[in-house]
Amino acid sequence: MRIKIKILLILFLSLSNAYSQKEKKTIPPTPKSIFVSQLMAKMTLQEKIGQLNLPTSGDITTGQANSSNVAKSIAEGKVGGLFNIKSAQKIKEVQRIAVEKSRLKIPLLFGMDVIHGYETTFPIPLGLSCTWDMNLIKRSAEIAAQEASADGINWTFSPMVDISRDPRWGRVSEGSGEDAFLGSQIAKAMVKGYQGDDLSKNNTILSCVKHFALYGAPEAGREYNTVDMSRIKMYNDYFPPYKAAVEAGAGSVMASFNEVDGIPATSNKWLMTDVLRKQWRFKGFVVTDYTAIPEMEEHGIGDLQTVSALALKAGIEMDMVGEGFLKTLAKSLKEGKVTMQEIDNAVRLILNAKYDLGLFQNPYQYCDENRAKTEVYTQSNRNEARKIASQSLVLLKNTNNILPLKKSGTIALIGPLADAKENMSGTWSVATKFENSISLLAGIREVAGNFTKILYAKGSNLDDDAVLEEKATMFGKSLHRDNRTKEELQSEALKIANQSDVIVAALGESAEFSGECSSRTNLEIPLTQKELLQALLKLGKPVILVLFNGRPLVLNQEVATVPAILDVWFAGSEAGYAIADVLFGDENPSGKLTTTFPRSVGQVPIYYNHKNTGRPLGNNEGKFEKFKSNYIDERNEPLFPFGFGLSYTNFEYSNLKLSSVKINFKNTLKVTIDIANTGSFDGKEIVQFYIRDLFASVTRPVKELKGFQKINLKKGEKQTVTFEISAEDLKFYNAALQFVAEPGTFEVFVGSNSDTNTKAAFELVN
Repeated sequence: MRIKIKILLILFLSLSNAYSQKEKKTIPPTPKSIFVSQLMAKMTLQEKIGQLNLPTSGDITTGQANSSNVAKSIAEGKVGGLFNIKSAQKIKEVQRIAVEKSRLKIPLLFGMDVIHGYETTFPIPLGLSCTWDMNLIKRSAEIAAQEASADGINWTFSPMVDISRDPRWGRVSEGSGEDAFLGSQIAKAMVKGYQGDDLSKNNTILSCVKHFALYGAPEAGREYNTVDMSRIKMYNDYFPPYKAAVEAGAGSVMASFNEVDGIPATSNKWLMTDVLRKQWRFKGFVVTDYTAIPEMEEHGIGDLQTVSALALKAGIEMDMVGEGFLKTLAKSLKEGKVTMQEIDNAVRLILNAKYDLGLFQNPYQYCDENRAKTEVYTQSNRNEARKIASQSLVLLKNTNNILPLKKSGTIALIGPLADAKENMSGTWSVATKFENSISLLAGIREVAGNFTKILYAKGSNLDDDAVLEEKATMFGKSLHRDNRTKEELQSEALKIANQSDVIVAALGESAEFSGECSSRTNLEIPLTQKELLQALLKLGKPVILVLFNGRPLVLNQEVATVPAILDVWFAGSEAGYAIADVLFGDENPSGKLTTTFPRSVGQVPIYYNHKNTGRPLGNNEGKFEKFKSNYIDERNEPLFPFGFGLSYTNFEYSNLKLSSVKINFKNTLKVTIDIANTGSFDGKEIVQFYIRDLFASVTRPVKELKGFQKINLKKGEKQTVTFEISAEDLKFYNAALQFVAEPGTFEVFVGSNSDTNTKAAFELVN
């Protein structure tokens, strides 16, 4: 009997041990707050500071985790998490060091830049935003979380929700465009997609909203540059997506590199504590960007000890790579420059996140190699990625319905992006296996069928400048530069083009021509590609430009001369199939721009929801007027407005109605409009709803997006679309930064893009 009791007791203790070496999920011994407090009571100062340290994985390789340089630090309790390590097997080896060799056996967080998919890659975020479909966007994040978590990752540095109105900035590709309302809906969808309804499930991961704050507005569009703006602009135009992500339950936030009000965000207490914690009630932890703490020395804020203390006191909990916390916080505590309470607050938030992820229950729950074999890059995930990608493409021009193409005859596919599968996933695709991606050439050959002949020639390099091309094809995304002369490449292309019925020109940027540290001063397609395109046009055959890009480009010449333009961004691992589906009409394009396309780089920053001046140009667009707000050498309006995108069918808007011409602060007003598909194809339309506040205590934009609906109409079908307005929809931050709606007259606009003039008016009364 005693033997049986002893065995049962041993079994009970084993199951209750939160740090068990077993890989079986166990029941947490106590509620989170008590558990974390009890654990912290056992921690030394060095172990606490260690939890605030986030190094990169460095030299860890499979089978060598125990002998790596970082392994010693993990065993000593000096590491809270790692990033840039991939595969369930590697991560299991490293986690084993933490939970078996460190004194307190605290598990690690494992992070990665899972930005727009894992091995199954979706369109770059800018392209994904052009679907205007929150269900699809959420689903892309769910699949990314499923695959990443199956391969050992439990934390992603995504979504990036920075608003940007400057296409010179390369990371516009990683965001969701220029509009705060749309950006907020996407931020919420991404957070919910990653985190699900229970972070402790092994198919969800912790999200990290970045870059807080204002990172998308650097001076001159130059990466990491100074940001300076009024607080009223912060609150109305740039803060909303961060706030929306926090309200959706984001578990972590990443501080931005730039300064805010003259203070680097990483040490800005107003930003990290007053706004994020006190105003928005954020409960998660804040991590720096890569080496952001030591970089504050270059900003001129102080030495490493000083800036590290400033960061902690501002509200930073985890130091990515910089090791400022690890090296200086103990000294700063001794000298009274930081307090034990400040360190404890940071440690508690990180341990809370680990608890929420279920890591104390089972440190290895994200290290199931069977999941990694069966849930990553599956055919089902690829099918969904293909479908989502097809809805991100934006048809910019289609003269005489040259598209869709017929699955017959001879097609010449020409251009440096035509057979460039390494580039299809776009920037920030660190987990993608480029060899698996589908190039446009491969996609067209498969989708076109057996009755279509496909001819191919590269036609040109990305750019005549080999050095520039090398900068734009980093991280294994080579375009395999052709060493023949420009004339030889073009001659080959013209020869096969002459044998074709139609020409598809795959031109534009390479994957790394946009992205982090890929700022540009020239927003045009590289000259050698423009020359190739013009030579193809001279043949007199139908030409379709398939435009690859990670940002709005200046396309004046192309719009004036090319019959059809399809903007395909970088559509992910299934790009070739998705683009071909649209080219041949298996999918009707439905994407709409989420960024304004300028006529000239000199118009930048350019965005639809600008404010009027006291001397607006008014209705005389295209005609220069002295002493009005216009350019002497260019028009004011963009090449393509926000929200623009064509379809293979036609949609007719009519019968705009308001349920009332007045609304008070308690009731709502309905706006209805009829949409008819008057063309020859079934199609999807994104109906957009804008408001203008005509008179207010502070100046207001000429239009603001306040709603949108994506509808599916069969040819000949008509549908009535309804939007509702309440006083809440009319609120803005006034000069005192109070979120208010003010009585007055408002206009509503409903249409297919932000340039719509279909409008009606109503009044908000007390």
